[in-house]
Amino acid sequence: MKPFIAADILLPGEQTDMTLWAALACDQFTSQPDYWQRAEALTAGAPSTLHITLPEIYLGRPDTDARIAAIHETMRRYQRDVLTRTLRGFVYVERTTQNGVRQGLVGTVDLEAYSYERGCAPLVRPSERTVAERIPPRLAVRRGAPLETPHILMLIDDAARAVIEPLAAKKAALAPLYDTELMLGGGHVSSWAVTDAADCAAIESAVAALGSQESFDSKYPGAAGRPPLAVAVGDGNHSLATAKAYWEELKPTLPPAERETHPARWCLAELVNIHSPAILIEPIHRVVTGTSCDELAAAFRLFLAGRSAEEKGTVQRFTFFDSARARVMSIPAAPGSLAAETIECFLQAHLDAHPELRVDYIHGEDNLRSVVCEQTDAVGIQMPPIDKDTLLMGVALGGVLPKKAFSMGHAEEKRYYLECRAIAPQAL
Repeated sequence: MKPFIAADILLPGEQTDMTLWAALACDQFTSQPDYWQRAEALTAGAPSTLHITLPEIYLGRPDTDARIAAIHETMRRYQRDVLTRTLRGFVYVERTTQNGVRQGLVGTVDLEAYSYERGCAPLVRPSERTVAERIPPRLAVRRGAPLETPHILMLIDDAARAVIEPLAAKKAALAPLYDTELMLGGGHVSSWAVTDAADCAAIESAVAALGSQESFDSKYPGAAGRPPLAVAVGDGNHSLATAKAYWEELKPTLPPAERETHPARWCLAELVNIHSPAILIEPIHRVVTGTSCDELAAAFRLFLAGRSAEEKGTVQRFTFFDSARARVMSIPAAPGSLAAETIECFLQAHLDAHPELRVDYIHGEDNLRSVVCEQTDAVGIQMPPIDKDTLLMGVALGGVLPKKAFSMGHAEEKRYYLECRAIAPQAL
């Protein structure tokens, strides 16, 4: 099975302003409505992927159903009038961030090679725990949608840099697709079409080879003999899980032959190499509203005192702070091997006992401070750094990280929606 293959990709016509077309991943700035208000003001009346996605800040609001209906109608209009460029193959992407140039490859993930169910070890795996309760609102957007556009970033462990990086050397021979600044501090992105049949076949085979038993055992000797891993989810875990849930919902309604070819079996995503120096793995911070720094820190100390901790060999440090004070918590023997595991165990227990509190997940220390300073009853939990070299090793060993354990770069450096793809046969 080839877990990542070429796709039928749609892009807007040359006359489209790509700076306005490309919109940031919907799961960012969930506590900062002013970002999305500025984005809406910028794109008003212009073709934009902002109008065919639903920022998570709007989930659960009374007008959510109306927003989803408008998204589906706009998708149909864009498919008819805006998405006039098509290609069969991959899109090679270079995204300029403050950490360098992140190289990527847009194609499709075979959802038959992926599962987010606990205990499964497919070729394509989540790298953090999937929260089933987060899928239904996203599934409501995907049901009835004729198109998809991805913010998903998939990780490969390609130390030889044999899959994506060689395309940089031959991009002069590839057809350019877009070259644009990204709105509201997103940096710059450029791309080229990879459509040669031999090139596409070589890429598909190279990704599949990363998931061979021989390759897996060589990279992860501590996990030798276990089911191999080819690709892991980096960003957009719940978006890929939603695509899988939709496919599993749709599949029983299809005749066997159509299950092999239906476009909803695949999900558009960008593949990146974890060994790229431009990929920065950062912790995702927490904000708890409805309490104070002293109250939350005291509850955390009680939580730790009431649990039997195992020595893990590393110290975990957290900073709890509100607008008035900060408390640095240092734990030499934490109850969880990862900082996110420790904090999630605490927050789950504390919020069960105090349902009036609310937790949100924040990308970037600057955004964390901004959110806390804007509220009188908000406490920030600043998480410690993450070693990216151990990330896929943990997944290979059969585990997944706790939810919201890490982020790939700062909020503005997340993937912007750009490419589209039809996921309904009648739209092909």
